[in-house]
Amino acid sequence: MSRLTLPLLDSSLYPQVWQQQTFTSPQALLLSMLSATLSKDVTIDASAFTKQLLADDVYQEWINTTVFGRYLHRNFTAFYQQTEDSFNTDMPALFLQKLVRHAQYLPLGQVLFFAGDMPKSVRQTKTLTTTVNPATAIISAQKLNINNSRLIINQITITGKQVLGFAIRHNKRTSERLRNEVLIMDFQDLCLVNEQAIEDIKKSNIDDSILLRSYELR
Repeated sequence: MSRLTLPLLDSSLYPQVWQQQTFTSPQALLLSMLSATLSKDVTIDASAFTKQLLADDVYQEWINTTVFGRYLHRNFTAFYQQTEDSFNTDMPALFLQKLVRHAQYLPLGQVLFFAGDMPKSVRQTKTLTTTVNPATAIISAQKLNINNSRLIINQITITGKQVLGFAIRHNKRTSERLRNEVLIMDFQDLCLVNEQAIEDIKKSNIDDSILLRSYELR
């Protein structure tokens, strides 16, 4: 079965204007948002970027060619992660196999974001739920940061031609529309290429910093 490659979303989305500044790449926009998060000068809001996404023709193509809605994603996640049903041990793999048939290749150079520590299981299962909205990743990291420790944000660049995934279509009438998620369903290798501490120059406390990890996915 022939498989299509999605068009590069970032080439359509950027340059992007935020806080009266123009950013030519998702990496530059994320860094500015992280600095603003530390200084608390700006409250990060995912809705403005979501509006830009929904107005973008390439993103509309991404979500209108998918079979993966939020309902299916929620059930897939619960089903694929279950470990107690020993009678149906083969079902998660069969379910995944059927869904992968409908997946598409993600474009080279596309940047995705993920909040929090990268799960150790990702390299084994080859599945990971990411977002194309940097504000969503920051907000998710803040929600995960219940112990008031250092925020962790991951940016993932597609560098291989056979990374499979789905854009998840969300209900526009609910807060889930701000997730702007992309489910990665298969890849060859996930490699950490850089780790950077984003710090507030006015403070020296490690808790007042953000850890930015950069990955390449092929």
